[in-house]
Amino acid sequence: MKDIPSRPRSPRTLAVHAGTRRSQYGEVSEAMFLTQGFVYDSAEQAEARFLEAGREEFIYARYGNPTVAMFEDRIAALEGTEDAFATASGMAAVNGALTSMLKAGDHVVAARALFGSCLYILDEVLPRYGVEVTLVDGTDLAAWKAAIRPDTKAVFFESVSNPTLEVIDIAAVSKLAHDAGALVICDNVFATPAFSRAVELGVDVVVYSTTKHVDGQGRCLGGVVCGTKEFVRKVAEPYLKHTGGAMSPFNAWVMLKGLETMDLRVRAQAATCLQLAKRLEGHAKLARVIHPHLDSHPQAALARAQMEQGGTVLSLDLAGGKEAAFRFLNALEIVTISNNLGDAKSIVTHPATTTHQRLPDDQKAALGITPGLVRLSVGLEDAEDLIADVLAALDAA
Repeated sequence: MKDIPSRPRSPRTLAVHAGTRRSQYGEVSEAMFLTQGFVYDSAEQAEARFLEAGREEFIYARYGNPTVAMFEDRIAALEGTEDAFATASGMAAVNGALTSMLKAGDHVVAARALFGSCLYILDEVLPRYGVEVTLVDGTDLAAWKAAIRPDTKAVFFESVSNPTLEVIDIAAVSKLAHDAGALVICDNVFATPAFSRAVELGVDVVVYSTTKHVDGQGRCLGGVVCGTKEFVRKVAEPYLKHTGGAMSPFNAWVMLKGLETMDLRVRAQAATCLQLAKRLEGHAKLARVIHPHLDSHPQAALARAQMEQGGTVLSLDLAGGKEAAFRFLNALEIVTISNNLGDAKSIVTHPATTTHQRLPDDQKAALGITPGLVRLSVGLEDAEDLIADVLAALDAA
């Protein structure tokens, strides 16, 4: 792709071509630069590069690498941000985005319904260093308005929460934050880069675990922080490169290959996910079926406005509690018990005993993480095969 395209490109095209750098050999597939360091023609060149390295100049793989830079440029183009910094994992991205901009005495407001490791950073790590954190019901705009103060530095939320699939009103929360001068940081994993409208709706910094839909094939860990050049290069990059959170070149190459097919994969997975949710709704063994695009979801209209499709994950609350949930998990033949999501293989998780195990029971109850709740990440298997597998497992439950 030329540096300046003759007309705007669609996201699917950008996911294949954006940010491509070719070596002198003119390779078709992106080159993998498996090197920890780079050489200089002279001591003067080394000095100049350490003073101010350009985007095409590299010093050390922890600071930057041609393969990693290709991935950063490509996902930034896809997300609609000026820049991106690729990280070793999704949690490195979340931690880097928050910690890099905060100091003792700062105030953060965050949604209470979060992935367990995100809660750990907000509940345990940031307060340890003097950052005040206020957790709110993310679906309650009045709670956001009451919690955001003139000294609030950032707000943080998952656009769709893990695992109860609550949907945040991104535009409304972003306006409240911006009116107070706060930065908006959004973990957008469940919305996926394919269905994301986070930046358009007001988010300043978007983070992803690229382990999920970007790789989406269970191979590599990865994450990314997307935002303005000012935030990415002046705030996030110094923290991440000096604390060792950078993505490896091999993982960046895997992510580049994953981006080429991500749109096709995610759309197929999301279609099957909604089909499965509709077939399961009203099942006698289920207390509830949670999917953002089901009419029964309390924020269905908001979810449809913010996401073209409802994502690749649904949650099921088995009426028989933990015992029924375990029988259900153990009876599945196609769906695999694991704790990842956004994978080509369908995966089921029992959050109360795994990803959110550390939460006190009263906090689990407040978040809707019941003993019977299971999170089902839908893969690329045949829809009817998956439906038959889930229905048979429910019979066993």
